[in-house]
Amino acid sequence: MNIPFVDLKAQYATIKKEIDSAIFEVVESAGFIGGKKVTAFEENFASYVGAKYGVGTSSGTSALHLALKALGIGPGDEVITCCNTFIATTEAITHTGATPVIVDVEEKTLTIDPNLIEAAITPRTKAVIPVHLFGQPADMDAVRDIALRHSLKVVTDAAQAHGAMIHGDRRAILGDITCYSFYPGKNLGAYGDAGMLVTDEKDVADVVAILGNHGRYGKHTHKVEGYNYRLDAIQAAVLDVKLRYLDEWIERRRSRAKRYTEAFANGPVQPVGEVEERYHVYHLYVIRTAKRDELAAALGERGIATGIHYPIPIHLLDAYRHLGLPKGTFPVGERAAEEMLSLPIYAELTDEMVDTVVSAVGEILS
Repeated sequence: MNIPFVDLKAQYATIKKEIDSAIFEVVESAGFIGGKKVTAFEENFASYVGAKYGVGTSSGTSALHLALKALGIGPGDEVITCCNTFIATTEAITHTGATPVIVDVEEKTLTIDPNLIEAAITPRTKAVIPVHLFGQPADMDAVRDIALRHSLKVVTDAAQAHGAMIHGDRRAILGDITCYSFYPGKNLGAYGDAGMLVTDEKDVADVVAILGNHGRYGKHTHKVEGYNYRLDAIQAAVLDVKLRYLDEWIERRRSRAKRYTEAFANGPVQPVGEVEERYHVYHLYVIRTAKRDELAAALGERGIATGIHYPIPIHLLDAYRHLGLPKGTFPVGERAAEEMLSLPIYAELTDEMVDTVVSAVGEILS
């Protein structure tokens, strides 16, 4: 049995008529940039996550960049984030001219370790970017407490955490500004690149909307230089259809994850831990094993696709050698990077497919 890592065709088949109709409406109207479809999705998604304002963007990366720019962060400033994340988190910092300051992650969840944040704060620190990794929220109560005491802004990277909650509250995962990615493979994925920034501050939303549209206040009024970071109408239309199904898909993902976890309870691999009060939406289901590369290769030979998120911690990427953080600086994240393997998980994954993966893992590592 061949089992893909993610199956976007299977998802499309379940909502084909609605998707096709939504795309046709945009094409027929010829309103490809901005317009009612974009506004509707911005409002609907912001309402879904519990924020007052949403601004669509061209990607999750551009959302993060705009968030930092809207806060006035730039050269000479520092922004704290964690070592185990996708490079977009730190790219957004460096593209403002600011410097990323890296800290290690929690052993259980691999999200930012709040106990390490305060020691990393300097007079130049302006913000903290916690990352809700794999679909599980970071410890936002602790992060917010530190930020409040040190007058820092919290820009949350929720690229993998659409619909995640803490203590049953979607608002509890939000920062001062929260950024989402709708890359096709995400739990809520577009048919191309797309993103969203949400906030409760109207001034921030207004600035972001202007900066993301070439600094435009009116059709030919550009009082500042901006960026071409707009969300297009076809992507907004697709996402608005998919948003109606997101909770159903999340629950299905969680049931798939539970089946994996129960099967691995006494097995040869260790799932990345879940914190009970943090509602994990399982964008990724990640296990840890010292034989990660051997396991991935053997599963591939059996037709079972896997992924690695992420094989090289941020501070060890060639792009960040200039930060001068050698191997050994962040032992928790570095060890996890050598052991993590992401298994197939999506709403359409069947019990039989999960059981096939579990059996294969057991046979390979026995």
